[in-house]
Amino acid sequence: MFARLAAAASLAALVAAAPPPALEKGQPPITAHTSSSGAALAPEQQAVRFDTADLAFEIFPEREAIAGVATLHFTAKRPVSRLVIDLDRNLPVSAVAIDGKTLAKGAWSNPEGRMTITLGKTVPAGRTVAATITYGGTPHVAVRAPWDGGFVWAKTPDGRPWVATAVQMEGCDLFWPCIDYPTYEPGRIDLHITVPAGLSAPSNGVFKGKQTLPDGRTTWHWSVVQPTLYGIALNVGPYEEISGTYKSRFGNSIPMFYWHLPGEKAQASALFAEFSKTLDFFESVIGPYPFGDQKLGVVETPHKGMEHMTINAYGNEYAKTPFGFDNLFQHEFAHEWFANQLTAANWDDFWLHEGFAAYMQPLYGEWLDGDWSYNVMLAQSRLGIAAQSPVVRGIPQTAEDVYEKDPGRGGDIYTKGAWTLHTLRNLIGDKAFFDAVRLLVYDRTDPKPGNYTQTFRTTPDFIRIVNQVTGKDYRWLFDVYIYDAALPRLVQTRTGDSVTFTWQTPEDKPFPMPLEVRVGDRIETLAMRDGTGTLAVPASVHIVADPRAKILRQSDTVDAFRAWRQAQTDKRKAD
Repeated sequence: MFARLAAAASLAALVAAAPPPALEKGQPPITAHTSSSGAALAPEQQAVRFDTADLAFEIFPEREAIAGVATLHFTAKRPVSRLVIDLDRNLPVSAVAIDGKTLAKGAWSNPEGRMTITLGKTVPAGRTVAATITYGGTPHVAVRAPWDGGFVWAKTPDGRPWVATAVQMEGCDLFWPCIDYPTYEPGRIDLHITVPAGLSAPSNGVFKGKQTLPDGRTTWHWSVVQPTLYGIALNVGPYEEISGTYKSRFGNSIPMFYWHLPGEKAQASALFAEFSKTLDFFESVIGPYPFGDQKLGVVETPHKGMEHMTINAYGNEYAKTPFGFDNLFQHEFAHEWFANQLTAANWDDFWLHEGFAAYMQPLYGEWLDGDWSYNVMLAQSRLGIAAQSPVVRGIPQTAEDVYEKDPGRGGDIYTKGAWTLHTLRNLIGDKAFFDAVRLLVYDRTDPKPGNYTQTFRTTPDFIRIVNQVTGKDYRWLFDVYIYDAALPRLVQTRTGDSVTFTWQTPEDKPFPMPLEVRVGDRIETLAMRDGTGTLAVPASVHIVADPRAKILRQSDTVDAFRAWRQAQTDKRKAD
């Protein structure tokens, strides 16, 4: 332990003493490999396990530049003679050492953002290897954070530096060397962040201490356990801190922190007051806060927000919804469960992050105020479902593939995902639904602090869990909602005093979704086992199918509204 801490301190000192890197003119644009997170793994990457990382940064706000020293520890799963590590080529590497021995300049190359290091030896299976990489330069600037990732170099209202990172789409390699694939999360990362005098650097995990250098610069040491890769974040500014402790219903105490800009004490305190209530909702409805032994942390950022593990980015300008809470804070906090504790094994299953987090908002409204909030929020999100592309394709995807390239898919991983969960909950009932969610998140239905570990999940995992909990096969529901684009259509046909309802699905896939029908002042339920059902109803009696909107389905009314809204948007653009 002490040797490890000493090495970490040495790295921090090395970075702190380094001169500012020179700005490069004509710097090459970001490569296709670096711009997208989750690209196919190289064979050399598949051959290792990423164990731990020690990352030392110095931030130069006035130059919009960084210097870094990263020591990455791997275990060989089979013999390896080369390491392949992702790092943006816009951050040139000046030195590499393997197990403390400096390599010659020609031992590494990084033409496209996937750096290859020739070790000069073969590491046998089961043995460890440490790579220390010294690098620096001008990192990619986020054009529209957090949707387009990189660094945000901003100024506070009084003109002081205000810096943040957000790299979900492009990945960790935008500012630190890593294996940019969801399942390659190390067990621990230590961060040593050196910043100019008068600035703070809140980051992930537990605060280990601050060192003040002779010229007033400070180095902040944080240590985070089981971090998500894109969740590692740098935040620099003249922050003020609000802190408190949450007494969990599970018996543990959770430290809470909010770092905000000066001059916002009243608004910041009001937001901080939401922390305990929101935490109580998640712990009572889903399960224990996954990182209670680290912290609940939020930091104000010059971009909108992002689910950076234990240091969620917040830039919502203290906006409130009509439902009595800050929806951005609540959404990003939901990702502590659905992204950071549960992590999609591949970006093809991105909806496991966003669909579940999106559904947590109407659930929170229901928990706070009852059905009206739940129903209104779901109705609002229903208007956003495009249903033009499958939510999941069943093949490996990058984050960019899912979020940006397919028409409608980026939004549908939120809205269609949330409505799929709403429909599933109504179909199987609350007990089965929440048991399935806990199994997905914690791998057990009785989670308590200390009795679970992080999970990596796929959509087939969730289907298996739902089937396990219910004792029935619900693959048909996911085949239609998740693996196909178009929504199921309910066709209603009247013949005399009878009405027949029939589900129509793409490629005539089975869809035995039970259907409630309001007949006058009573509700009838049709089993629809073969996708169809008939009721005897006099022609004079008014009927409404699915009167309580329990089922996600195609709607002529919604389609007409979406078409009208798109026409208005097109007209404004033309004008």
